[in-house]
Amino acid sequence: MTTEPVNRQWLLARRPRGAVTEADFTWHEAPVPEPAEGEVLVRVLVLSADPTQRGWIAGDTYLPAVRINEVVRSLGFGRVVASRHPGFAPGDLVSGLLGWQDYALIGTGAAATLGKVPPGTSAEHALGVLGLNGWTAYFGLLDVGRPQPGETVVVSGAAGATGALVGQIAKIKGCRVIGIAGGPDKCGWLTGTAGLDAAIDYKSENVAARLAELCPKGIDVYFDNVGGPILEAALGRLALRGRVVLCGGIAHYNDTAPPTGPANYLNLIVQRGRMEGFIVLDYAARLPEAIGPLMGWLAEGRLILPIDMQHGLEAAPATLMRLFDGRNQGKQLLRIAD
Repeated sequence: MTTEPVNRQWLLARRPRGAVTEADFTWHEAPVPEPAEGEVLVRVLVLSADPTQRGWIAGDTYLPAVRINEVVRSLGFGRVVASRHPGFAPGDLVSGLLGWQDYALIGTGAAATLGKVPPGTSAEHALGVLGLNGWTAYFGLLDVGRPQPGETVVVSGAAGATGALVGQIAKIKGCRVIGIAGGPDKCGWLTGTAGLDAAIDYKSENVAARLAELCPKGIDVYFDNVGGPILEAALGRLALRGRVVLCGGIAHYNDTAPPTGPANYLNLIVQRGRMEGFIVLDYAARLPEAIGPLMGWLAEGRLILPIDMQHGLEAAPATLMRLFDGRNQGKQLLRIAD
């Protein structure tokens, strides 16, 4: 007797309040769908865990919220197993919004969100340096931050998937770079492997005091991934005409009340500074600009991104939660099939 293949899925059960828990999701099994005209069926192999997913399941942001009882949205890497779309053929490696499931059926309009991955490109590279994190680091630092050689760049969340790349790109561009991360292992990686000039352990050091010590002439570019007291400390050390790049605020993602703004934001006026947020989707038309340099630096060994690989679709909620308690280092991925 032949067993019909099953599509295992995690659905959103409720909007999270405070920290994400497994109770926010529900396990579901359904038949593997067949693609209709214009559709593509993808076998999901590796899922990406990103802090922005916390926003997607909480409510409308720059994308509509994931609906209750809908598959949890996630970037992923997979292989086309069936296609009735002229742009894709079985065997193609792809990346895109595949979701927490074994098989993703991508509809006609949504097929535009799928990107083909060149043969031989690993999931780790496709979802990291050459994917969302690489694009975010590239455009956020170079287009929004605009660092110049010799300037001082400070990065928070510097051992995370985006922050690690920001710090290394700033070094490639001739800047003096200081990373802020949690714990001696992460800080040791920043100054040892990643080649940053200094690292601050926010778990055991006074960040404001260390910034005063390490940045006597101020911070020219601060790339913020966390918000909260660390953003306030960086604003207090901003150099004349310094730039603050707002990429994320993971310190607030699990808050149940709106966060307060930094008390010293008026220092932006005194220092004639600029604080600007961005979403990498704004740069969709310009992504080819980033691919060449990122691939070159990767091939030269100048960009290194540690991979934290978890295993099994059952572990999807726990893998996402790792981002918010600091257990991950570098890119957090979840392999669900070979």
